[in-house]
Amino acid sequence: MLIFTFPGQGSQRPGMGRDWVDHPSWELVADASEAAGRDVGQLLLDADKDELTHTRNSQLATFTLSLVVLDAIERLGLVPLACAGHSLGEYSALVASGAVAFEDGVRLVTERGEAMQAAAEENPGTMAAILGLDDDGVEAACQRAEAEAWVANYNAPGQVVIAGSHEAVESAGALAKELGARRVMPLQVGGAFHTPFMAPARAHLRKALSEVTFHPLEVPVTANVDARVHPEETEWAGLLSAQLCSPVRWRQTIDALAASATAGGNPKAVASFVEIGPGGVLTALAKRIAPDARAVSVATPDDLDSLVESLAADSPLQAYHAAHQGEHLYVSERVVVSPMTGVFEPALSGGGAAIVVGDLVGTVNDTEVRSPFAGEVMGLLAVSGERVTEGQPVAWLRATEGPGL
Repeated sequence: MLIFTFPGQGSQRPGMGRDWVDHPSWELVADASEAAGRDVGQLLLDADKDELTHTRNSQLATFTLSLVVLDAIERLGLVPLACAGHSLGEYSALVASGAVAFEDGVRLVTERGEAMQAAAEENPGTMAAILGLDDDGVEAACQRAEAEAWVANYNAPGQVVIAGSHEAVESAGALAKELGARRVMPLQVGGAFHTPFMAPARAHLRKALSEVTFHPLEVPVTANVDARVHPEETEWAGLLSAQLCSPVRWRQTIDALAASATAGGNPKAVASFVEIGPGGVLTALAKRIAPDARAVSVATPDDLDSLVESLAADSPLQAYHAAHQGEHLYVSERVVVSPMTGVFEPALSGGGAAIVVGDLVGTVNDTEVRSPFAGEVMGLLAVSGERVTEGQPVAWLRATEGPGL
């Protein structure tokens, strides 16, 4: 079961877009800049650590790069059976599911970042990760602090994030250590996110949400606030508003998704989590939460090849390729396949051309792809600049001679 997950704020790093500048999917950055009314490319290429720490910058940059990576993965032909996103990543998941248009997603994330930045300035706060203590223990520490401290993220077994005022988080952290926590790790963030401190941002976000059309979900998305799938698009505006002041139930989300992979009764079924975007935090969490699942991250173009290799045994794309490696489509029809993974550039303009054995069909990473068949080209199955995998069909023809006829 292929599951796409998307990271949230905190995964950003300076220069995280540089690896993607020459990839065809980078074109989304110009679209994001137009929708946001800001130079998103500058954030992805030139912004330093301090600039990216600001909520209004980190959220827009992380969301946009996640969608660039998603576009590159979609060019491979991979389609998930489920999606989820951590906090900000929920917006990426909704775009991936078809529930929100890309431009609307950019505008929502822009408004969300501005609203949360303003709320953090109005109610200064911080966050800390509590390691080595169970959920009940962390909740008890926050309650015993008798101040403004709450659980913000249930990330994994023994990893819970708390948030609130600086004094309250420090007090709750000390109590957590008394209760057996192995470590309390302050986080370098700009506010107490997913707590009542974000309440001022909800009115701002609700207005932005009311101006967006939510579409039926093509792929189910599991929500942060309750770790449940919500198939009705009408529910998501309220869920995204509630998410601002509610804890992210990520451990429960991964548990539910991993369980759904085997819900059909197949004991060999396994969840394959693919983290899409900068960083690799969600991949590490998935391995802790669901050790029997597969978990990989895709943050750079080089990771695309690793993704295909890791899913080779059970991905829908691999199954499609295995059925068509130079074999019949019909009695006299053939496909020409790529000899390797890389970027395809066609040498043919499209259907209708007559070719003979050995004619050039195109190139993959400058390696020539020549037809083992003669006949009439019915059409190209890959477009210029598309990243293809070994064995992927790139052209379809009605053969007149050649191997297998």
